[in-house]
Amino acid sequence: MTKLKHKIIPHLWYDKEAKEAAEFYCSVFPDSKITNVITLHDTPSGDCDVVSFQLSDQSFMAISAGPYFKFNPSISFILNFDPSRDKNARKNLDATWEKLSHGGTALMPLDKYPFSEWYGWIQDKYGLSWQLILSNPDGEERPFIVPSLMFVGDVCAKAEEATDYYLSVFKNTKRGLIARYPKGMEPDKEGTIMFTDFMIEGQWFAATESAHEHKFAFNEAVSLMVPCDTQQEIDYFWKKLSVVLEAEQCGWCKDKYGLSWQIHPAVMDEMMQKGTREQVDRLTKAFLPMKKLNIAKLKKAYEGKS
Repeated sequence: MTKLKHKIIPHLWYDKEAKEAAEFYCSVFPDSKITNVITLHDTPSGDCDVVSFQLSDQSFMAISAGPYFKFNPSISFILNFDPSRDKNARKNLDATWEKLSHGGTALMPLDKYPFSEWYGWIQDKYGLSWQLILSNPDGEERPFIVPSLMFVGDVCAKAEEATDYYLSVFKNTKRGLIARYPKGMEPDKEGTIMFTDFMIEGQWFAATESAHEHKFAFNEAVSLMVPCDTQQEIDYFWKKLSVVLEAEQCGWCKDKYGLSWQIHPAVMDEMMQKGTREQVDRLTKAFLPMKKLNIAKLKKAYEGKS
């Protein structure tokens, strides 16, 4: 398995608000822009907008595809405001919190906590969760945006096992910080993961777990897109990550921890962006019935070959 040439991309599912939400996030974060908008026609959800956008150095994709999945705190995005890189870190954190607060709900109020001088967790008006933290400048620098996974319910106490597994599946990996629950923090068991971060394909992700009762779990509202250049790469990741047969559709799959992935041909984005309406419609018609995506068949459909 070779190192991926493309970055793993968080994919966000909205009912109808993908473009509106992307525009909102681009107004909140500096150095941000929408990079592409296309419409897929005649899908099971009707016409669907697919929006690609960049927030800081992090690429995202969003789709408006109906009211089937709702965001919840099982996947959030950590925003690192690092005083060693930004002398106005605290001020900028507060300003970002204020913007994300409009119509949103604070899950943990902005305050001083044992792990940070200034931190808050907020669910924005679309339901997406963000953790804003005044970072400790000691140690290796982390990106501004880090996707974070919260293992609860049936997968609580499996964060270490899961992240070890992801480190084994992908290349260019390493474990970062690891902090374990001490005694006396029941229902969380001593030694389980309070926080860890880890690098896969050169990108940082974080994970935590909570034994408290939560009425949410991983779902398809946030998935991780793995762009592949070859069918061999698609086959490899599909074999490693797809274990829930009923979740397999259009390149989507779920791993043994319930996390949703999209094993995605990178060339498909190029075809979607450059194709005519007829080419994109043929491509859409071809991929919709597929489970694992087949690059050769997609290319034939795009080119109008039977």
